[in-house]
Amino acid sequence: MSTLLQVDPTEFAAAMNGTWILVVTFLIFFMHAGFAMLEAGQVRSKNVANQLTKNLLTWSLGVTVFFLIGTAVSSLLSGSDAGLASVAGTLFADGTLAVEAGTIGPYVNWLYGAVFAMTAATIVSGAVAGRAKLRAYVTYTFLLAAVIYPVVIAFTWSAADTGLVQQLTGTAFHDFAGGMIVHGMGGIAGLTAAAVLGPRMDRYAEDGSTNVIPGHSLTFAVLGTLVLAFGWYGFNVGTASVVSDGVFNTQVLNLVAMSTTIAMASGGLGAGLVAWAKTGKVDTLYVANGLLAGLVGITAIPDTTVWWGAFLVGGLAGAQLPIVFEFVSDTLKIDDVCAVFPVHGSAGVLGTLMFPFVAAPGALTNSVGAHFIAQATGVVIIGGWTLTATAIVWYVLKAMGEARVTPEHEQDGLDVSEHGVETYPEFGGDRIATDGGDGMSADEYEIRTDGGEPNDGGIKMVTSVVRPEKLGAVKQALAEINAASLTVTNVSGRGSQPAKKGSWRGEEYTVDLHQKVKIECAVADVPAEDVVAAIRDAANTGEPGDGKIFVQDVENAVQVRTGNDGPEAI
Repeated sequence: MSTLLQVDPTEFAAAMNGTWILVVTFLIFFMHAGFAMLEAGQVRSKNVANQLTKNLLTWSLGVTVFFLIGTAVSSLLSGSDAGLASVAGTLFADGTLAVEAGTIGPYVNWLYGAVFAMTAATIVSGAVAGRAKLRAYVTYTFLLAAVIYPVVIAFTWSAADTGLVQQLTGTAFHDFAGGMIVHGMGGIAGLTAAAVLGPRMDRYAEDGSTNVIPGHSLTFAVLGTLVLAFGWYGFNVGTASVVSDGVFNTQVLNLVAMSTTIAMASGGLGAGLVAWAKTGKVDTLYVANGLLAGLVGITAIPDTTVWWGAFLVGGLAGAQLPIVFEFVSDTLKIDDVCAVFPVHGSAGVLGTLMFPFVAAPGALTNSVGAHFIAQATGVVIIGGWTLTATAIVWYVLKAMGEARVTPEHEQDGLDVSEHGVETYPEFGGDRIATDGGDGMSADEYEIRTDGGEPNDGGIKMVTSVVRPEKLGAVKQALAEINAASLTVTNVSGRGSQPAKKGSWRGEEYTVDLHQKVKIECAVADVPAEDVVAAIRDAANTGEPGDGKIFVQDVENAVQVRTGNDGPEAI
């Protein structure tokens, strides 16, 4: 305690502030785990490893490029001396770390900025999923971290004087934590890249209709959403908790904590209600995406928004999501796989433009109209620059033949073609179904290999395709007639069972391949008709879709261990 009393209060406050900035930085960094899960869940199983790799490389490449080039570009264009380009020559003096006591230091400030930059970069990966070459995405990430994003912050957050928007309109552009500068910019970049790249194979039919391509894991998508929401408290509330010029603004902290949470909840409700109004069902993925859209919508203005404004901005950001996604997908025919534009782009624009209309008393420094013009000018500048720069990069890559994988590689999946791995090696192969049934133990029956006369002294293969939930009952029935040796495979197929309707992000699609299990049972001393009867009795529900049973002659069989063949091998 005596040691703490001896510490200069100013230095102690600076130390606490620096520590908090790092905690906030780590929270925002953890959002990459959320992005990875969210995006991986929304792509096909054959593209999961590719999506995860892009997320890893976004950070690994992007953060180093932002360190070496991006901060220097931002510093040069903004006219400030806060970038590492100017710090590099003065950080170390005579071999000693030259950081003024009581200050945060340039490297911590750089890291704090870097996690915001990498958030913008990783948004793009979800839009181009399933067909972009890894080298193309890496190239774009390099340029975004080196130039595209630094130009945006040079005229906004890093501006040494009043900022470009204020110079043009006379009113400052307001973006507290990156609703437009980070998320809006990332969403527009993703939409542009997806448009240039073109849709995935089979996304649109020859008649122009849209084919739904569901992602492989709704669980991953929802868990990723919740991880992102957790990290968002660092994005917004954590930023409000940073001491600025020795001042801790309690009012701002209260507003940010409230508005971030309310807008998040309202976004999920807004998207769910619109999806329900459109389809009669509350779509899970739309609720998850809407929750994020609500967060994006409030991120530019959480420090000034009244409580009812948080409900309004979040609700509108969520409500526009299904509408904008359908417009982008079905009207513009842009295949935005992870809905990055309606979640980040249009939601970011909406929240930014709502600033003067939902501001708390005393928050505006000019008229509502003047602030709206300033906000709109900022949106146009950021959006126009991002769209132009992104389109140039991807059109050049496309002209060079380096933007998109071959149709064969896209069909096989990017996991294998780009990385030589399979995220789920058992998918598409034979998998043993486990049902937890209480079949007879090995001590309760004996498989006879006596070459008896049933089946005319030959071998019969009885193959049945039944409902998965009937596997346990069939195993039990076969064990009871001493035909316990079997092979089980998970399959899908169609027959007399009616097709079902599925839904992915509010869009319906037909499911006419139903999950079944195929049971193969080769018998010699057990009559095939007994096996058929046992399976039929155990698997029958009386409803279409109970399955089929096929009986075939087997020319020969060989037991691997003994070399016995014919009926004795069975």
